[in-house]
Amino acid sequence: MKAISYSRYGGPEVLEYGERPEPTVGPDSVLVKVRAAAVNPVDWKCREGYLDGTLDTVFPVIPGWDVSGVVVQPGAAVSEFTVGDEVIGYVREDFLSRGTFAEYVAAPVRTLARKPRNLTYEQAAGLPLTGLTAYQVLVKRLQVKRGETVLVHAAAGGVGSLAVQLGRHLGARVIGTASEANHDFVRELGGEPVTYGDGLAERVRGLAPEGVDAAFDTIGGETTKTSANLLAPEGRLVSIADPEVVDYGGQYYFVRPDAADLTHLSELAEQGALSVHVSETFPLERAADAHRANQEGRTRGKLVVTVEWEEAGL
Repeated sequence: MKAISYSRYGGPEVLEYGERPEPTVGPDSVLVKVRAAAVNPVDWKCREGYLDGTLDTVFPVIPGWDVSGVVVQPGAAVSEFTVGDEVIGYVREDFLSRGTFAEYVAAPVRTLARKPRNLTYEQAAGLPLTGLTAYQVLVKRLQVKRGETVLVHAAAGGVGSLAVQLGRHLGARVIGTASEANHDFVRELGGEPVTYGDGLAERVRGLAPEGVDAAFDTIGGETTKTSANLLAPEGRLVSIADPEVVDYGGQYYFVRPDAADLTHLSELAEQGALSVHVSETFPLERAADAHRANQEGRTRGKLVVTVEWEEAGL
């Protein structure tokens, strides 16, 4: 099969397009014919070796954890899916090797859910990792309640844009940090935008003088400290970017695959409560360009790699 892979850590230049063996399908997995795979910051961080102490790496590595596609072969123990089912997945294992930037991926059923029928493959590919991150942080860690005020950083980005929508769905008021160019986009999602940079704390306090009930940090560093200082007396803080958040009384969180959570997100998308904005797509052979664009940051919504195939190929 055609795939993107890398055999050493490094920049986008280490990504190679070529032939790789088709993956073996285990008893609890299904073979998915890939239609689209979203790009996430964790992809280039893995490629550069930043997660070397967290996940074992088996070179060559096919990058990518997000996928949308069609089941072409269920494993021997699989009853959840059959041939032809459209699925989405956050296909992360506890090692790096078999990713989604390929024509096929062997995906454990614990990582999959049915694709929302109202989303394109490109949009659907952008839902799993970012949607699960937003859902697990807001619902399971921050335990956001109706009527609360939530601060979401990078509200126009992949995780942030879904967190704004989920926060509003939960009945919360959502304040979202974003560049001025993305303020209208954040408003369309249901959030109240504030501009990044110097004076951010004062701008947030202008909207929430008594502090925010919950803060979702997706940036880290100084943003983590600022978020802690903006909390109301009983406020909660979670960061997905800065483990040192614990020094401010917050929690650090790393998203996990969860089929039930992903199914719920798919249902919310079908109900119209969630949408995925795709800012640009790249063919599989240009995955290195997609990595470069993602690494530059400030992407509105998602960047997605697409895989072309004939319908008869099923």
